[in-house]
Amino acid sequence: MNYRLVAVEVGDLLKYDTSVNQINRIGQALFRFQRENFPNDSITSVRAQAIHDWILSLAKQQMENDKRNDLLVTFCRQICPDQFSREIENILDKAGINSASVNKEALAEFMGRSYHSEITKHCKTLFLQSHYFHAVFEACKVYNKLVQSKSLSHKDGQALMLEVWGADNGVLKITPCQTDTDKNTQNGIKFLSAGLMQAIRNPTAHEPAIDWPVSKQDCLDLLGFLSFLFRQLDKAVYFKA
Repeated sequence: MNYRLVAVEVGDLLKYDTSVNQINRIGQALFRFQRENFPNDSITSVRAQAIHDWILSLAKQQMENDKRNDLLVTFCRQICPDQFSREIENILDKAGINSASVNKEALAEFMGRSYHSEITKHCKTLFLQSHYFHAVFEACKVYNKLVQSKSLSHKDGQALMLEVWGADNGVLKITPCQTDTDKNTQNGIKFLSAGLMQAIRNPTAHEPAIDWPVSKQDCLDLLGFLSFLFRQLDKAVYFKA
């Protein structure tokens, strides 16, 4: 395994399309060691250098090769913007680790859905590791948090959705809420969001995964539903009467 080559190629691919803060935040969350410095005169981007240093720091750690490779794959996927997912997988495949660490069929199935970027960011790795329960739970948590943030509300779950999405008094609007169609559409998003919290987020928050299994097909479908809600949230305008 040529970790140095992977470090250079991944850094070169992502040197304009990520941030040093994001790279370091993911590295610090994922690894149980400090990033070391590995100067390389051919690297001129601080982003590429950060990626290079994290990967070579990983290469120095004493652990089983499979575990090290799994950490490398996870790190590369987590720092990678959606548009470069296939290029990252090609780099890993060329390095000889995708055969053990990546289910290419599952990757194609996930990426073929064209999910909202928040779904890809938070759920792709969990899905590829067959953690379907946790992928859905993570998506629900992110949706809840972003609704809180955009609505400036401290409420949570079903109560949050019923309050902020309503056609009459809600502060997040996707329609002018003037015609019956406007109001029906607006309230529809309210009830879909509230139903998500009650039927999906709450059980996954309170039940063990082994007692509340989520199948692969249900995971794909639920992430599609959540992707739709994320796009409605993107369109929503904060309006307080």
